[in-house]
Amino acid sequence: MVHGGRVRRMSRKRVAVALIAALAIAAGGFTAGFLWSRKPPVQVSGLDGPARVPVVTPTGAVRQAAGLSDAFVQIAQAVTPSVVRIETQRTISRGDGFAPRWMRDFQGDTAAPEWEELPELAGGTGIILSGDGYILTNNHVVSGAQRVTVSLSDKRRYQAEVVGIDPTTDLAVIRVAASSLPAARLGDSDDARVGEWVLAVGNPGFGDAETLDFTVTSGIISAKGRPLQALGQAFDLDDPSADFTIEDFIQTDAAINPGNSGGPLVSLSGMVIGINTAIATSTGFNQGYGFAVPANLARRVARDLIRHGRVRRPLLGVSIAEIDPEDAEVYGLPSIAGALVQDFAAESPAETAGMRRHDVIVAVDGRTVERVGHLQRVIAQREPGDTVRISIFRYGNTMDFAVRLAEARLRPQPVIRSPDPPTLPDLGLQLADLDRATARSMGFADATGVLVADVAPLSPADRKGVEPGMRLIAVGNRAVASTNDARAALRAIGSGRVVSLLLALTDGRTFIANVRQP
Repeated sequence: MVHGGRVRRMSRKRVAVALIAALAIAAGGFTAGFLWSRKPPVQVSGLDGPARVPVVTPTGAVRQAAGLSDAFVQIAQAVTPSVVRIETQRTISRGDGFAPRWMRDFQGDTAAPEWEELPELAGGTGIILSGDGYILTNNHVVSGAQRVTVSLSDKRRYQAEVVGIDPTTDLAVIRVAASSLPAARLGDSDDARVGEWVLAVGNPGFGDAETLDFTVTSGIISAKGRPLQALGQAFDLDDPSADFTIEDFIQTDAAINPGNSGGPLVSLSGMVIGINTAIATSTGFNQGYGFAVPANLARRVARDLIRHGRVRRPLLGVSIAEIDPEDAEVYGLPSIAGALVQDFAAESPAETAGMRRHDVIVAVDGRTVERVGHLQRVIAQREPGDTVRISIFRYGNTMDFAVRLAEARLRPQPVIRSPDPPTLPDLGLQLADLDRATARSMGFADATGVLVADVAPLSPADRKGVEPGMRLIAVGNRAVASTNDARAALRAIGSGRVVSLLLALTDGRTFIANVRQP
């Protein structure tokens, strides 16, 4: 996730122009010095004459590289339309000096701070799952958001509803009211191989900072089955759901940065094999260690969230631990792999089927289990009520058990829905009638229009550049002379529609803001 303030478009343009001007001045100075020294002109290959560097002969290796490049281009063109930009707005509480409440208590500060509710803007990436508007992203992107806005690659914007979240896998599903959207295809992440090429598609920019939207980076799969011990830290100590977190990530060196959360990790066949979720970094930005939730697990979670609004987690009912060399020696294992059964839950399906402590689970339905996270992911991809064949080692002997999976009792996760649209569409503007005296004091030539007294932070008007002290002259093609006129004009346009605001600045210039009403 990425946080940050707004960067106004006009401000960015000024910076860009200033840089270009500086370069022009530097180039002029260099040219003057160059002419004064009267040195012979420099020949530039490709501009002033034939190139001195030999052209590369298209050998087999070059053709293979060009083919890989073409594959990247085709994959990016195919997948990018199904990637969306997600913006969320939350309300946070901050006090004097922005010190956290627990820190003030720890410091023994007994003075009651003045707490205020402030809006916070965050962002991430999502993947369109179906043409009717279901979108997959990370839980940490949308959890706790009062408002979720989705931008498509063609720049259409929608307000989204949070369908369901699953903190145990850090996945969530949201939905927009749209149809015929370009959906991505989830592939078989079990077939992904260490060393194969992958692309990561994401959206590091958000809000007004759209210069990094929908970027594509390349790399390889560095490893599979990586545990991070990160998801469980988000739970309260007394929350049993922490025991069901699944950390069996695909690792990649494709560049993943803040804002890429929820974006796809794509194979050369154009299939989504992972959902980019986390990075290991000492700087907060990419250092070559990115991690993605495998697509097979994401598919199972998304299906449950869409059908039931929650994840129905299958329960084997065992407490397990990783296998080390000493364990392998004690239990007579052929390799240092598997999951050691240390204990059983109450009414454990595994214990009922005949499994015991000290058993080592080595396979599920004939597929080898290498580690704890691998076993958790394989079981999580099944449904409660399914019967699985568990293969175990018991002190050198192999045994199979048919276990009927139960359903885990997870604590329900609260989902904050987007608020209903207000009766009067709220652009975040506080307006005041403008009289002649106030107009003169503010430098306006006349008192036409309505004064913008205040603009709510991160509101639709604020994000379009409207500022306090401007004068609202017209709403659409309707001139406004009072606050009542302005309210009536907004009501006439209606919620969800784009309203064109014509404003005046004190220097006589006009400013147009086309704002979509919530």
